Amino acid sequence: MANQKILDQKQLVIDEIAKNVADSKSFIFLENHGLTVAEMTELRRKLRESDSELKIYKNTLVNRALTTMNIDLKDELNGPKVVAFGSDSIAPIKTVSEFAKTHTNLEMKIGIVDGNITTLDVLEQLASIPSRDTLLTMFASGLMGVARDFAICLDLHAKNLEEK
Repeated sequence: MANQKILDQKQLVIDEIAKNVADSKSFIFLENHGLTVAEMTELRRKLRESDSELKIYKNTLVNRALTTMNIDLKDELNGPKVVAFGSDSIAPIKTVSEFAKTHTNLEMKIGIVDGNITTLDVLEQLASIPSRDTLLTMFASGLMGVARDFAICLDLHAKNLEEK
């Protein structure tokens, strides 16, 4: 039988995992075969820049935390996993995806995005979405195009009325 102190420590970790899953918009499971300490530190730094975190938990504790939340990922929790999570739905996914392009030892496996289990295909689609600033710029340029076309239309109409 395990010591009560050890069980209490494990319960604290389970509670922390459950809190992180509940509080974050995205919770992504990664495999990191062969990443060096320096590369992990670099990934953590890049995730912090996007208001995200990287943690390493035991799979059994993650599974217990997810079971308390009625989420079943037991089949996917095989082998060493690292989790990245953040308050933004897409920022940690994009950061990890960009980092994985130059570090082939890092792979996204599965995630929980906005409370839904998300497969690797969906994670890759989410990673390809432009950033919020880029989307706002695209929206603004679209609005400017409409305003420009309307101004040209009014100018042509005014010239047409002058000719009559």
